[in-house]
Amino acid sequence: MSSLSSLFNSSVGKKFAMGITGLFLVSFLVVHCAINALIFVNDGGETFNRAAHFMSTNILIRTMEVVLFLGIIWHIVQALVLTGANQKARPVKYAAPNTGSGSAWYSRWMGLLGTLILIFLILHLRHFWVESRFTGLHVPAMIIDGVPHDNLFAEMKSVFASGWVVVVYILGMISLAYHLLHGFQSAFQSLGINHKTYTPVIKNVGIAFSVIIPLVFALMPAAFYFGMIE
Repeated sequence: MSSLSSLFNSSVGKKFAMGITGLFLVSFLVVHCAINALIFVNDGGETFNRAAHFMSTNILIRTMEVVLFLGIIWHIVQALVLTGANQKARPVKYAAPNTGSGSAWYSRWMGLLGTLILIFLILHLRHFWVESRFTGLHVPAMIIDGVPHDNLFAEMKSVFASGWVVVVYILGMISLAYHLLHGFQSAFQSLGINHKTYTPVIKNVGIAFSVIIPLVFALMPAAFYFGMIE
């Protein structure tokens, strides 16, 4: 037990934890994006609300929801710990920015990008998760096959009627894109998956993922705001 504790308290262990939780969150993004993209069916929200109802009533999904939140918290904590450790290891800052270090700017600003994503996440949870789980949606339920479903589609339409909210969400997705651009490949490296054959493939998949997923998410509030979805 002590050896396991020592492993996760070490620098290597913390990076391993970041890699594991990072890939777990990547898998969540795929599922979340696929479900939310059902709004583009543009059938008044029926298909999307059916899927959302299934996700919210399935015991396995609800259990994974708890695991997801634990994973997010662990990922944030490990990121803060690693950032603090890096700053402590180099207490004296460079006299000038080290722009020629060979690393992309977004890989050097992961802390800031992560903070922006955290601000977006808090806003997003307040708009949808808190409303549907605790306070109750401010829109009438949708009746599908005689069964009332939470009308998250109508809630999205209401939330994204505000221009400033749409701007914040799009900025959050831009931050997510850059965060993933570094974090996707970095997660595999943290797990020791680094090979001349596989690494280029992982890098290219990571670039595609970092563009497509945030872009689809960003299109959702924009589509509602500009009346492309009814």
